[in-house]
Amino acid sequence: MARKHLGLAGAGAALVVAAWAVAMGVADAAKTPNVSGTRHNLSVSGTGTVRAVTEAQVCVFCHTPHGARTDVTPLWNRQSSGATYTPYTSTTLDANDIQATLDQPGGSSKLCLSCHDGTLAIGNVNVLNGVTNATIQMQGTATTPPGTMPEGSGAQTGFTRRLGVDLRNDHPISVTFTSALATRDGELRPVDAQQRWPAGTGTTIGIRGPGFKPHLPLEPTGAGALGQVQCGTCHDPHLLETDPANGNQKFLRQNRFQQAQPAGGTTFDAVNDIICLGCHTKELGNAVWAFSAHAHQQVANETYVAAAAATREFPTGLPVWRAACMNCHDTHTVQGAKRLLREGTSTTLSGTLPGGFQTGAASADNFTRAAQENTCYQCHSVAAESAVTGAGAQVPNIKSDFNLARRMPINAATEAHEIGVGAVAGGFNDGTDCTAANTANRCGADMIEPRVRLGVANPGNRHAECTDCHNPHRVIKSQNGVPGALNVTNTNAKAGTHRHEDAAGYTHANLISGVLRGAWGVEPQYPDASFHTMPNNFLLKRGDPGADVLTTCNDTPPSTVNKTACDSKTYVTREYQICLKCHSNYGYDDDNVYPSGNLRPLLGGTGLTPVTRANDARSHTRYTNQAKEFQAPNAHKGAPGAFGTAAGAAATYNNGNNRSWHPVMDVTGRTLAVRGGNAAAWLAPWNNAVGTQTMYCSDCHGSSTGTTASVMPTGNTNTSEDGNPWGPHGSTNDFILKGIWNNTTGANGGGDLCLKCHAAGSYANQGGTTGFATDKGDGHDLHAAKIGRMRCNWCHVAVPHGWKNMSLLVNLNDVGPEVGLTAGTQVRNNTTAAYTNGPYYRNAINKVRVFRSSGTWVETDCGSQGAPGNGQTGRNWMRDSNENCTNPP
Repeated sequence: MARKHLGLAGAGAALVVAAWAVAMGVADAAKTPNVSGTRHNLSVSGTGTVRAVTEAQVCVFCHTPHGARTDVTPLWNRQSSGATYTPYTSTTLDANDIQATLDQPGGSSKLCLSCHDGTLAIGNVNVLNGVTNATIQMQGTATTPPGTMPEGSGAQTGFTRRLGVDLRNDHPISVTFTSALATRDGELRPVDAQQRWPAGTGTTIGIRGPGFKPHLPLEPTGAGALGQVQCGTCHDPHLLETDPANGNQKFLRQNRFQQAQPAGGTTFDAVNDIICLGCHTKELGNAVWAFSAHAHQQVANETYVAAAAATREFPTGLPVWRAACMNCHDTHTVQGAKRLLREGTSTTLSGTLPGGFQTGAASADNFTRAAQENTCYQCHSVAAESAVTGAGAQVPNIKSDFNLARRMPINAATEAHEIGVGAVAGGFNDGTDCTAANTANRCGADMIEPRVRLGVANPGNRHAECTDCHNPHRVIKSQNGVPGALNVTNTNAKAGTHRHEDAAGYTHANLISGVLRGAWGVEPQYPDASFHTMPNNFLLKRGDPGADVLTTCNDTPPSTVNKTACDSKTYVTREYQICLKCHSNYGYDDDNVYPSGNLRPLLGGTGLTPVTRANDARSHTRYTNQAKEFQAPNAHKGAPGAFGTAAGAAATYNNGNNRSWHPVMDVTGRTLAVRGGNAAAWLAPWNNAVGTQTMYCSDCHGSSTGTTASVMPTGNTNTSEDGNPWGPHGSTNDFILKGIWNNTTGANGGGDLCLKCHAAGSYANQGGTTGFATDKGDGHDLHAAKIGRMRCNWCHVAVPHGWKNMSLLVNLNDVGPEVGLTAGTQVRNNTTAAYTNGPYYRNAINKVRVFRSSGTWVETDCGSQGAPGNGQTGRNWMRDSNENCTNPP
């Protein structure tokens, strides 16, 4: 009698369980509790590859009505493994700080692992037909150890049923789920009011009791019988998915895929939401995830190609928005991947499966193979490699840029960057606390890294990860990264990393784009305006803008009042705030010693700009500090001569001089009226609102652009700015620049970096009016006519971020701390060589005796100022054979 009951199967059973499903109000009618039709039917009637040779009973492999174990439930018929497990760990797992370490698997997890860890033979049961310690003859099992769970598609891929005893690549279990955990994380559903019957009244998470059956049941296996996440929280091993269109549902209690557009509310929709949203809210209350580029049905409408869908066991033609969390994560992913990232392992492995999935032998420590970028590359690559349709069009091909000659160091040997900080204390200049002491730090949700992880006190950590610049849960398609209330109009607006219009009247700005939304960054603070002074503090910018309208940031041009209001926001509003967390003394130690010093990051390395380069003689070995260079002091804006001293310049050259900078952090204030220039001296969009517009770091850094354009990557003819990526991922040029920047710049037309914004006809050739007005006419025009050729670095600083003098002009009468000399030191330029001393001087010949405002320069303003120069000025200096203006390099 018992045997017949345990072996219940067939049409009658299907009718019974279907009726049960209706009676119990099962949300998804396609799921029925019919274990006989699932892969967990290990009897001879089973349809899976692992099944008994002759045994017909279905339930006996797990349960027995008599002689069951007394230490576990329900009526368990198997022994538990004696293995010691390596639990999931992560610097963003707040439970590690709260629990100290995750418990060894308990509850249903211990039962599931009795088969799925691969240590015990599947056919070994406690009781079979009254016989104890019986063995059922099986087929399809592993040979090592004999009779155990086979790997299936293998531990090398992550699509495996053999989890092993190393659970670092499996969803954390035995996690005590409390509201304290949810508060600290910031993106988990609070659960204390739902923890257990009879107090529990919620429907989503909690411990089951009479009349209280939450969608995701916790198990009372934690200290004090608190609810814990176990395998049974997400999986019911008896569930049969009857709708083939839903694909393999992995025995999940709720949907493996999103069924309808996420509503963006705080309530879990058991009918339509992916199971992950039952616990991981991802700020749905603010509609952040719902309107992200990876979740919104009008944006993420690309579909999986057949081979990739089959490999991932997705339904054919599954759109990206329905795959949702499963696009990037798999709860049982490949060994070596961190944070359950799908395909997040090193490309040094031996081969690929369809859709780009990496395969290969495990290393001594699998976690040394982590490579976050491969998770992104599964879609963001060339069409032939991408797992989805639309690659290279709607889905930018990022992978190819990272394979260019110069690139961000994204494929480093190890992933030293770690979001969250675990037990690492402090390290944020604004006092932000991401340690265990802070019960609501949300550092994991904001993907914050401590400074030591970036490179402070440990330069070996310096490399790039996709999440350094992008928060994949918050990115939106719109070019406007802070559109206010998230809705379809704002989210599905014109695509592109940011606006690059060439329309008349458009004022270029430095506001974040949609792809940068919700990332974190820093705003540098300065003790004074000197070019030689580094920032002494940084304000941390973090979090998503939510529904903040932010009209004050969108003014073009922004007023001083509005800029202040914008900069007071606690979240990132401008691209440079993201860049400067790595490219400043926030992300590395800096002794502020030049030309090289001993602390800033070294030049050179695989795929990085080398120390010695063709057409670019240098004498420095380290990068510079961009936060130091881009400072835009208010007192130095506008017309020079408005103040009596120039920060960083020697006293002799103070009058009429001021700092200068490219307007990355703020406007220059040098309007056409101030500089007496001509808008035609710039290419669009830089000829609009001259002096009041700002720009991005990525206006100069990124993949090469067309011959004369800074506004569109080469080959991108799509006016929506989809397709080729816009960003500093990689380039054929040193320093990931969009154009040529070396000793020849100024001679190569639109291929030169400078001449993608500054019109070659005005700055490099004769006939233009640039604003460098003199008593003899336009200064650039005069020099082009007299010399016959132009090189930008003859007169301008070789690192053109910002400079101690006006108009980025070098002055060999005042060479100072930037090369380790005393301010005001004069160096001689001669007929054999111009002055080169990195990083700021490259073939420099310019000598200024008096700095003037535009329109007031005269010949005698140029030339040597005393020894060791020849004392000549103006035309005489240019013609004197003792110095090299007659024979420039």
